[in-house]
Amino acid sequence: MKAIVAIDQAAEAAGITLVERPEPTPAINDVVVEVRASGFVPAEWEWPSTWVDRSGGTRTQAIIGHEFAGVVSSLGYGTTGLSLGQRVFGITDWHRDGTLAEYVAVEARNLAPLPGDVDFTVGASLPISGLTAWQGLFQHGRLQAGQSVLAHGAAGAVGSVVAQLAQEFGAYVIGTGRAADRQAALDFGANEFLDLDDDDLADIGEVDLVFDVIGGDVQRRSAGIIRPGGTLVSVVGPVEACPAGGIAVDFVVESVPSQLAEIVDRVRDGRLRTHIGTVATLDDAIPALNPTERRKGKTVIRVRD
Repeated sequence: MKAIVAIDQAAEAAGITLVERPEPTPAINDVVVEVRASGFVPAEWEWPSTWVDRSGGTRTQAIIGHEFAGVVSSLGYGTTGLSLGQRVFGITDWHRDGTLAEYVAVEARNLAPLPGDVDFTVGASLPISGLTAWQGLFQHGRLQAGQSVLAHGAAGAVGSVVAQLAQEFGAYVIGTGRAADRQAALDFGANEFLDLDDDDLADIGEVDLVFDVIGGDVQRRSAGIIRPGGTLVSVVGPVEACPAGGIAVDFVVESVPSQLAEIVDRVRDGRLRTHIGTVATLDDAIPALNPTERRKGKTVIRVRD
């Protein structure tokens, strides 16, 4: 099968290549999925699991990509709940070979059914962005109706879902980004927009929850505007600033099929739009995965038409 592997962390996109690999075989409780489309997160270059295995050893030429949509092509021993030919989507284990390949082996418990009226490209764009937003808002942020949410990167793949879900559940959403992102952030559910290049965070007053996808100085300044009892939720590593009288949480997204079902139901009935930016084929994927270029929305690689 064709697959894209990482060979040089320092080179980032220049350090990946398209190769031929043997098709995977399913382990106990696994399925093998014929991948139709795979999403990609540029931050994967910085994830330790891309370069180091569970025991701390060096990983060489790991297949990258960890979210996808496809069709079940084989079942491992003991696998239940899924069937051959079934449409599925989800996230693979971080330390296993990923989804930028024609086939992927994945634990069945990490997958959810993909309804027939949801395109594979849309399905592949949902798992990491959708679950990150859902878990950050509701599990870790404990969002309640009537609260205010500062959604950083509100025009991005994760931030756009954060804004839509927060608004659906009755929050007042302040989106941030660059000036060029203003209209997209408002279209995706932000009630107002703050330009991080020119506007002052302090001008918006206190908020109940900050959803941070940036880190660094933006995170530190954001912690200062959280009201007592509020929450800073971050997906960019250890939190550097804790809000006074509040809590700070950093987390790694988990695959929860019941949450995937909630997310895809919202896509089907129009409550949620996924923000897909770049779409490319597997043969043309490497330029599309270049993390040095600022791309709007999720990058999705169509493995098969």
